[in-house]
Amino acid sequence: MDRKHWAVAVAAVTGAALAATFLWAPRAPEPVGPGPTPLGWQARIDLLGGDGLAGENTGSAAQTRFSDPWGVAIGGGVVFVADAGDNNRILYRWLDGRFRLLAGSGEGFADGRGAAAAFHTPSGIALDRHGNLYVADTGNHAIRKVTPHGEVSTLAGNGTPGFADGTGRQARFNGPMGVAVGADDRVYVADTWNDRIRVIGPDGQVSTLAGGDRPGWVDGAGAQARFDTPTDLALAPDGSLWVADLQNNALRSVTPDGKVTTRVGGGDGERVLWGPMTLAVTHDGVAYVGERSSGRVVQVSPHGHVVAVAGNETHRFARPAGLALAPDGSLLLADADGYRLHHLQRQLAGTAPQVPLLGPSPDNPLPANQGRWPLAPQTGWHEVTGTLGEVRGNFSGESRHHLHSGFDVRGDVGQTVLAIAAGKVSSPAATWTLGGQAEGFSLDTLDYLHMKVGRDAANRPLDAARFQLVNDDNGRLERVRVRRGTRFQPGDALGSINSQAHVHLAVGPSGYERNAVRLGFANYADRVAPRIDDIALLDANDRRLRDMVDGRLRVAREGGGLQLVVEAWDQVDHNLPRRRLGLYALGYQILDAAGRPLPGYEQPRMNIEFNRMPPQREAVKVAYAADSGITVHGSASTRFRYVLTNTVRDGELASGLWQPAELPAGDYIIRISASDYSGNQAREGRELPLRLTDS
Repeated sequence: MDRKHWAVAVAAVTGAALAATFLWAPRAPEPVGPGPTPLGWQARIDLLGGDGLAGENTGSAAQTRFSDPWGVAIGGGVVFVADAGDNNRILYRWLDGRFRLLAGSGEGFADGRGAAAAFHTPSGIALDRHGNLYVADTGNHAIRKVTPHGEVSTLAGNGTPGFADGTGRQARFNGPMGVAVGADDRVYVADTWNDRIRVIGPDGQVSTLAGGDRPGWVDGAGAQARFDTPTDLALAPDGSLWVADLQNNALRSVTPDGKVTTRVGGGDGERVLWGPMTLAVTHDGVAYVGERSSGRVVQVSPHGHVVAVAGNETHRFARPAGLALAPDGSLLLADADGYRLHHLQRQLAGTAPQVPLLGPSPDNPLPANQGRWPLAPQTGWHEVTGTLGEVRGNFSGESRHHLHSGFDVRGDVGQTVLAIAAGKVSSPAATWTLGGQAEGFSLDTLDYLHMKVGRDAANRPLDAARFQLVNDDNGRLERVRVRRGTRFQPGDALGSINSQAHVHLAVGPSGYERNAVRLGFANYADRVAPRIDDIALLDANDRRLRDMVDGRLRVAREGGGLQLVVEAWDQVDHNLPRRRLGLYALGYQILDAAGRPLPGYEQPRMNIEFNRMPPQREAVKVAYAADSGITVHGSASTRFRYVLTNTVRDGELASGLWQPAELPAGDYIIRISASDYSGNQAREGRELPLRLTDS
């Protein structure tokens, strides 16, 4: 019965708008034709499905769980979602708000009806005027068609990566990710790793519209043009095809005869788009773009002005993967790494600002590494050289440049880096910074950094089938590519350690990193208590209070708010004595002269806790005072000087001060609580006696 109702609804796509749908209800008689798209609006973000936990449930919005929600489409009030990852299925959200299976069950390549069909990493989807759904079946290198009744057939491609025009299964694609359908039933394809735009005619004939034989950024006609990892497409009202050109950070357009121009972005001048991965275009030529690198959804006006409508440093999407334009001008967004489906609509004037529920849940299970380290022996022991939340600098003398986002394991230059858990590549840009010290590779929810990705120490390929080495016109290595949908098993070689002499592991998408020490590495032990070297109070000018009386630090009650700064560090078992690591959590109490906590300080105020990485760039200078840093990044010695009156925890941050004026004159004690992830507490040097005075 559900499938019958769904077919009726999809058939209504070409008719009048429904009187009421799950997203909107007309408030007044609709004008003839849509009005102009408002520019510069800010979005209210509502949740349509998913609780932030990866899974495969279907049902109500709260019950439904996704593995890798990517493409999204809407027709007749029904929403369709391509759910890749381990699920490899197409879902639809019916008018009652419940999600149901349309097609697909398990990873494979099979035509058939409903659960009898199989996909491999479905990505972009698009509806035609008849209610059929087209799927960019990335891992099968094919374009699939799903009828309103859930019957799946293969429109083009044969499961083998390559490049060939032809009819139906004679044609070959290379990891296609985006599809769009014209009113004439022509299907356009973003052939991602061929860096081309392809067209499938109503007769099944596949031809190439634009793009050449290697990635690049060149405007021009047909094969003279160059794209770099195009991931999504949308047809504009003037008949042109708009392309999200991911690695060029550009929005491109292609005319019906194959002429390519750059509308916004590209390699010249200041970057305005940050990894455009998905897009939607309105009736009057306004584009919406989901950005991979920034976690934003931006609006691009017909004149090229770019404004963020949703997502920022504090409240960003984990990976905006699919966008669809609803009839009322609002947006549907699939956040792949957040395991959620969102509805973005204009925030009404005068309404209170909203704190949206975004990103993956911190309760997601961690990768099943079973104690494995990223180096051989995988169940042996390796030295830890860095933990989440440590202060890091740059190579230009700034010692507080950013917070360390992962877990560092020391290794020899050239040593092979090994996968610690089974995983499937989800990102279309899974490698970065070729030849740089931060070169890395993203595998499912794990990032591996500081290695030659897919290459040994002599730059020879480790696995040519999975790591594609791309050379430039002069034969020099330009890129290492790994297709979305590629699977790896524990112990598989991922690369070799570069000159940084360690592997950096990060768990979770950017802005939502979790503490990798929780993975539980074999033979890892930490029985060493943290050490506190110094406790200081700083005034508004960052000057240290130094006036002592009777062995106590004298503090004027009316001197203004003060920063509490604690210098502390940690070690783990068997590390070199010189190896200093950061702490996990720090807080403080105010005690009376007899050591009794004052009201409100019965428990330490644990303002610093690196359970999750705050996404804001300025977080490093909120967590750490000046003169913090490590020796290789501009500091004379490894120093972790934490500002305990500021807050950095749960992915949030705030600045604060301790106000001595709130207490009467007298003697007090500040007691520090400082612990590592294993729960060891600093026991020495953790108290600062004070005397508050009225002058």
